[in-house]
Amino acid sequence: MNVSILEVLKAVFLGIVEGITEWLPISSTGHMLLVDEFLTLDASSAFKDMFFVVIQLGAILAVVLLFWKKMFPFQFRDKTQPVIRKDIFSMWMKVVVACIPGAIVTILFDDYIEAHFHTPQVIAAALIGYGIAFILVENWNKKRTPAVKTLGEITYRTAFLIGLFQVLSIIPGTSRSGSTIVGALLIGVSRVAAAEFTFFLAVPVMFGLSALKLLKFGFSFTGTELVILGVGTAVAFAVSIFVIQFLMGYIKKHDFKVFGWYRIVLGAVVLLFLGF
Repeated sequence: MNVSILEVLKAVFLGIVEGITEWLPISSTGHMLLVDEFLTLDASSAFKDMFFVVIQLGAILAVVLLFWKKMFPFQFRDKTQPVIRKDIFSMWMKVVVACIPGAIVTILFDDYIEAHFHTPQVIAAALIGYGIAFILVENWNKKRTPAVKTLGEITYRTAFLIGLFQVLSIIPGTSRSGSTIVGALLIGVSRVAAAEFTFFLAVPVMFGLSALKLLKFGFSFTGTELVILGVGTAVAFAVSIFVIQFLMGYIKKHDFKVFGWYRIVLGAVVLLFLGF
């Protein structure tokens, strides 16, 4: 197996981009597709379509590690007697409800979206559009008191509504975390509760999407492809550990408008670059 050092370095860079952008509401897939326009992986289009999704499992494993006690419903009393945390089990049921709209839309339209919407123009437009949405929603929220302040207060109805907003993230550049957070804020969920629910929601969503992509690609990897996928996923995991901790500390004192402005500026730069 002869693996190019340059391709490994590209995988490292894409892993860093994924680890940073998966949890910040700025679109991880959009960023990776934009990076690939200028720093193209020497791989087939089928492999890259799979890579840009499966690499996100590294980021998901990071959130599972950091939130294990909040996410795992089975615990042991005196290390022998198993106990089911009903609150955690109930939250997972709400996550299942929230996943239903996105699962239906992805199964029906994923191939069509990949064929027609994975372009720099679409990504730039989505970055700008949802950047404006973040700023408008946060300005509107200044005079409102959240109706749902903690993760445990999220109802099945609220979870389903958040799931409807998550459907929007099928368009690259939108951001899965961005669409769910904007939706949660609009229906009266606090920033911290919105972010934590996004973490829960990401686990089954990304495992499901990754399984679909792997089945579509097949399991006949070359040695080089395995190395690139492994390196990118591992780097995304390591970077996500720090980014998640940063985000949870940041949103306790700040709003999301800075990410809105970032999205607008990046989208405008991409459009200007394409124009010239």
